[in-house]
Amino acid sequence: MTIDLTGSVVLVTGASRGIGEAIARSLGNCGATVVVHYFNNQKKAEVIAREIGNGSIALGADLSSPIATRKLFKQTIAKFHRLDVLVNNAAIAINSPLIKDEWLGDWDETMAVNLRAVALLSRLSIMHFKETGGGRIINVTSRAAFRGDTAEYMAYAASKGAVMNLTKSIAKNFGKDGVKCFALAPGFVNTDMAKPFIELYGEDYTTADLALNVATQPTDVAGFAVFLASGLADHATGTSIDINAGSYLH
Repeated sequence: MTIDLTGSVVLVTGASRGIGEAIARSLGNCGATVVVHYFNNQKKAEVIAREIGNGSIALGADLSSPIATRKLFKQTIAKFHRLDVLVNNAAIAINSPLIKDEWLGDWDETMAVNLRAVALLSRLSIMHFKETGGGRIINVTSRAAFRGDTAEYMAYAASKGAVMNLTKSIAKNFGKDGVKCFALAPGFVNTDMAKPFIELYGEDYTTADLALNVATQPTDVAGFAVFLASGLADHATGTSIDINAGSYLH
């Protein structure tokens, strides 16, 4: 089956590396025009957008700022006059145990990027989709949304659990407006973001509970994003797809 996304405009947050980059490139390979969002890696994002082609562009924004987050969306609409798919991929994972004395600032920063920005971009997209006849939102969550995480990354797990429930609520409440919403829940994925975790616990720890022989790669997640963006899975709205190499089954 060939998926053709020619003519579709997709905003992918956190697209300058890792899972986001793989999703952006895979969407572009299917013909989509991609807004490659970045935080501080402008040159890399511009290279990715140029290599994707299809009129793709790179836009920067600090998603911990509501003002910058709104501007990102407005710039997308101003440039293309439409948005068909939003992929909320950007996230941070701060090593900050709940019992750490200075935990609150890390917690607030995690929630600002991982949850509030997702909610804000989703809100703006829903309002846009209601005017244009519909669209799709794909939220990248985590197996941590279901099974929790280590003491150091409780804030990350909590934020991803909230995004999973936000996904269900959007699907449930805005389906008749043409809005479809899905979640992708990867397990451990071999990315730059995972390096601090590997350094803390060791590579053997991250792969010990896998049912497969190799760790999940960003491209393993990207294929599912393309499928959901295509419209072929619209009647699975509200669902979460586990991509964790069999390390957590529920």
